[in-house]
Amino acid sequence: MGMRTVVEKQANEKRTGDMSGTPDLTREPPREEPARQYYFIEKCRQYISEESDRLGHPLTAAVITFGCQMNARDSEKLSGILAQAGYVLTDSEEADFVIYNTCTVRDNANQRVYGRLGFVNSMKKKNPHKRVALCGCMMQEPSVIEKIKTSYRFVDLIFGTHNLFKFAELLCTMYEGDRMVIDIWKDTDQIVEALPATRKYPFKSGINIMFGCDNFCSYCIVPYVRGRERSRRPEDILGEIRSLAAQGVVEVMLLGQNVNSYGRNLERPMSFARLLREVEQIDGIERIRFMTSHPKDLSDELIAVMASSDKICRHLHLPLQSGSTRILQAMNRRYTKEQYLALAEKIRSRIPDISLTTDIIVGFPGETMADVEETIDVVKRVKFDNAFTFLYSRRTGTPAAAMENQVPRKEAQAGFDRLLSCVQETAREQVARLSGQTQDALVEEINPHDPSLLTGRLSNNTIVHFPGDPALIGRIVPVALLENHGFYFIGRMAK
Repeated sequence: MGMRTVVEKQANEKRTGDMSGTPDLTREPPREEPARQYYFIEKCRQYISEESDRLGHPLTAAVITFGCQMNARDSEKLSGILAQAGYVLTDSEEADFVIYNTCTVRDNANQRVYGRLGFVNSMKKKNPHKRVALCGCMMQEPSVIEKIKTSYRFVDLIFGTHNLFKFAELLCTMYEGDRMVIDIWKDTDQIVEALPATRKYPFKSGINIMFGCDNFCSYCIVPYVRGRERSRRPEDILGEIRSLAAQGVVEVMLLGQNVNSYGRNLERPMSFARLLREVEQIDGIERIRFMTSHPKDLSDELIAVMASSDKICRHLHLPLQSGSTRILQAMNRRYTKEQYLALAEKIRSRIPDISLTTDIIVGFPGETMADVEETIDVVKRVKFDNAFTFLYSRRTGTPAAAMENQVPRKEAQAGFDRLLSCVQETAREQVARLSGQTQDALVEEINPHDPSLLTGRLSNNTIVHFPGDPALIGRIVPVALLENHGFYFIGRMAK
């Protein structure tokens, strides 16, 4: 049973007041955020302490995450609130309180959650005190809420993506009643940070720089469940990163559905490239990553900043989705095959050692095998270091779901298999280019499959396993890349 113990807490004292003291529960809860949530965290501590005493053991909690890096960051916040409220964190679904942070990008993600609910219901029947919560993107779909209310009435708490910061307050509501608590916001322009969080690694962290999406790709439900784009103020982002650096964090990943759109809706607009330059200036931060970038608005300024930086990692995730201009137009991606190829060539010419990775969908409505061949052509010409390939998933509520010419599964699978073979071949060739080189690796952990090895990550995101002292975890060290195993290396520390 794994325990996560790295706790992160940032509080902007100028905006929220000093929250290091214990809130006075004899008074009404504050109205301003996040002080209001610290009040409810303290109130939760009382409820959790009382239940722990009644049951005769410390209460445990597990946050089970589905989906993207932004969901993972949200789960860190949920875990931090739980830990500060008095729960002992675990990775086991046998915990006293289980929270499923859901994804709804593809239908199979929804089915996985329903499957987990069936499993956890059997545990709840054996342990009536067990509590279950659901949150995340899937909860923003009205049809999902109706299904849970009808078929999964044992769920105790449901909330969505827009009010995650209210988790402590909702926990109190759950403890104070005996009915399912549902709190879903359709949308919001509110951004509340400076709450507790936990991190798996003490030396690296994700940072939300913006929320929501304005792109409305025809296959994607994210803008409907995450809302419109909202950028955090740069001073808040930079303050959080300085705090993390003071705690020993050496690598940060800036997160947004499309980081290239960062800052456009601020009172004083700021480009993403300029934000990166500001992050570069923070002492203690040695590596900067970000995702995701939309090809339609990746600027020359951003390429220039990446090319000149010693801190920005040599890795760019640039979703293609399709190599067919006709399909890209139907997807509402707002670039052509030729524009994508020109952009990739420009990036590689300015940053020769860049690692390009991508996302590709096969089986979009109306796609033919000729369209798949166009995508394969792009893969061969760009030579991606890795590509995440998916069969198209029909999402109710998106324009693509209502399109004619839905591709039969068997036909889509045939195209998928052809593409996957090409992706694997080109990716192996790209990774193999590093053989014999010495590269800096951030040591992340003891290899879970071979405790005699450490696992590190190169700037370009490639993994390397090598012998070393566990005391090196969290440090950046030079590693000679000796044996290429397709998508990773076996190496040794360089002298």
